[in-house]
Amino acid sequence: MTTEPSAYHQRVAGQKRAAILAAATRLFLDSGYDRTSLAKIAEAAGVSKATLFKQFPTKAALFDAIVTASWRSGEEDEAAHPAAGDPRAGLTAIGRRYAALLTRPGMADLFRIVIAELHRFPELAETQFNRGKMPYFASVRRYLEAERAAGTVALDDADLAATQFLGMISNYVFWPRMLLAHWAPDQPVTDHVVDEAVLMMLARYATPAGRPDAAS
Repeated sequence: MTTEPSAYHQRVAGQKRAAILAAATRLFLDSGYDRTSLAKIAEAAGVSKATLFKQFPTKAALFDAIVTASWRSGEEDEAAHPAAGDPRAGLTAIGRRYAALLTRPGMADLFRIVIAELHRFPELAETQFNRGKMPYFASVRRYLEAERAAGTVALDDADLAATQFLGMISNYVFWPRMLLAHWAPDQPVTDHVVDEAVLMMLARYATPAGRPDAAS
């Protein structure tokens, strides 16, 4: 007799997990991390405390899961890992995916939780950085290193280049949201910001082989 869960039970477990993550994010934002108990989250998610504790024995583990799920959204898309050889196309794909990720419902809320609780729970910021930002940043760095190996860009510091690229995008489409409730650039504006960031990167780092007008 197999002990593997059936497809039905896997689907139900996935639905419960999603409900728990959504309820936790909402309660953390509304009541604060410290004043939100796992029992309250279970009630809001419509699951038993035993079900919640089985998946997330601590609030820290639950927050870790929220951060990981938020930053990994869309990783299965082909655009998440473009092949080296055409830095304009690759950076455009990465940049637009990054902008879409930062403007997803809930991403700004996640950062607000971290900022609001930073003085009492600095480990939340470490989780956001180590489980969310850094893995994403590392994927961009690896892409730039692959382009360097392909001879399409010339750079000495892939970390700095990745920081520059992501910063040009986030400083316009995301960070103003932390202070300006009405800040919500539309899609054409967001695409333009990404396109300009790509052109800046090409102007600074692209070799003749990596420029859009390079001879074939």
